[in-house]
Amino acid sequence: MISQLSWKIGGQQGEGVESTDRIFSTALNRLGYYLYGYRHFSSRIKGGHTNNKIRISTKPIRAISDDLDILVAFDQETIDLNAHELRQGGVIVADAKFNPVVPEGVEARLFAVPITAIAEELGTSLMKNMVASGASWALLGLPLEVFNKAVEEEFGRKGPAVVEKNVEAVRRGADFVLEQAGGPLGDFQLEPADGEQKLFMIGNDAMALGALAAGCRIMAAYPITPASEIMEYLIKQLPKFGGTVVQTEDEIAAVTMSIGSNYAGVRSMTASAGPGLSLMMEAIGLAGMTETPLVIVNTQRGGPSTGLPTKQEQSDVNAMIYGTHGEIPKIVIAPSSIEECFYDMVEAFNLAERYQCPVIVLTDLQLSLGKQSCEPLDYERIVIDRGNLVTNVPPSEDNVLFKRYEFVEGGVSPRVLPGEKGGLHHVTGVEHDETGRPSESAINRKKMMDKRLHKLDNLQVTNAIRVDAPHEDADLLIVGMGSTGGTIDQARVQLEQDGIKTNHVTVRQIYPFPTAQFKAYADRAKQIVVLENNATGQLANQIKLNVGVGDKVRNLTKYDGTPFLPSEVYKQSKELV
Repeated sequence: MISQLSWKIGGQQGEGVESTDRIFSTALNRLGYYLYGYRHFSSRIKGGHTNNKIRISTKPIRAISDDLDILVAFDQETIDLNAHELRQGGVIVADAKFNPVVPEGVEARLFAVPITAIAEELGTSLMKNMVASGASWALLGLPLEVFNKAVEEEFGRKGPAVVEKNVEAVRRGADFVLEQAGGPLGDFQLEPADGEQKLFMIGNDAMALGALAAGCRIMAAYPITPASEIMEYLIKQLPKFGGTVVQTEDEIAAVTMSIGSNYAGVRSMTASAGPGLSLMMEAIGLAGMTETPLVIVNTQRGGPSTGLPTKQEQSDVNAMIYGTHGEIPKIVIAPSSIEECFYDMVEAFNLAERYQCPVIVLTDLQLSLGKQSCEPLDYERIVIDRGNLVTNVPPSEDNVLFKRYEFVEGGVSPRVLPGEKGGLHHVTGVEHDETGRPSESAINRKKMMDKRLHKLDNLQVTNAIRVDAPHEDADLLIVGMGSTGGTIDQARVQLEQDGIKTNHVTVRQIYPFPTAQFKAYADRAKQIVVLENNATGQLANQIKLNVGVGDKVRNLTKYDGTPFLPSEVYKQSKELV
């Protein structure tokens, strides 16, 4: 028996690949397996090759696998594009309709199943995804009743007749391939899972849930890949808690509406991707100047311009740090796991109100859309911190405006909500005095700039860096951000087996850079390998700028739209030693 296995399904977009993957992985999750998914899809609504890959394991995993055990193909293009990933002796389950052919040089067992024909016998070719699922599930020797339960959950709302038809499609697919193979494949039998229920979600859903738990009650956003699922989740959930989602006409309206809602006292957010964030930059400056809390999620994708909207990239680091004109305090944090997506959203709202500034939560497409197993969330950890919010303004003389931007130690001025008795003040995007009145005084300008810029001097972010550093004198310190952490950890296992001592740091606080924390581990390494999905080494440049270890830093970049594979990290890191 084996402890892990990799399964992929591919075809044309709109052909049922996504629903097949969803039901297949849901059934595996019910059995208690750990899962890590990667979704390769076209930027078209229908058509264009798409595939979903799932890694299945009896132990926690946070990376896609290098190879592939089972490929389910709805067309020859899927085989041609993906068969090279199959390990020796791997399996292809393909629709007999297109006369599948195994490419030269690929040693794989082919099972040509009349997937479409069986589905059409049952009434519609739309059920071919269930036939294919049943066939591949049966080869693994897993209990069919668990899969049928997932089918019932998927189609139950359409009535018992539809459920029955789909269950029959699963059974026929299973029966056909088992007869062809002579039973389940012995070398593809997974060890039993622990049976414990795990959460199984994408990062976007975790961030949306985190925002809800943090007390967010308004989201203003414009749909964009790969951020739309955050809005879609909250559209369903926020009204249950007295909140709402507003789909605005564009990203400029979305961010300014979020600023206005936060000013009024309602925790509010927006979410977008690179092109949308470009449109928001002026308004982010407004939030900085008016010291209004603001939470923004940026789900990075391939750029510039429209770029590769459905592909992996981490190239917005510089834009998030330097994008606004002028100089404002700003916090940029980057979760690296599903759990962190949840907890970091809670912290983002607290940071935004504690320091009265914009907070950008920076993810990437793989973390945002890759579905993964997740340990149960601990709601007891949630603490709401609204910062220096004044609810009872001390009485003062008549006509004296509240000093909303008062020069105070630490720089975080008292904040009042509109309508608070005694809290009357001005709000403007131009430079202003302590009461918000416009001011062009040079003395006032410098004091205001100093006040705003120095209020992050004592910034505290939970786990600004995540560290696994067993060695005092590491050969390599491998550094990453976002979704790369699990890939690095898997590569390190091989490096350590080769006698190469490695430490690992995931940078979670991108800006202001956690210089002191990072330097403690940089000083202990002979070389520093910085792993990132961009062409110019944006994270590496931040390390050089803030830590001053440029002679040690080596870039490991990938910008072809796909995530790093563990083997790539292993091979390229080893070459540097």
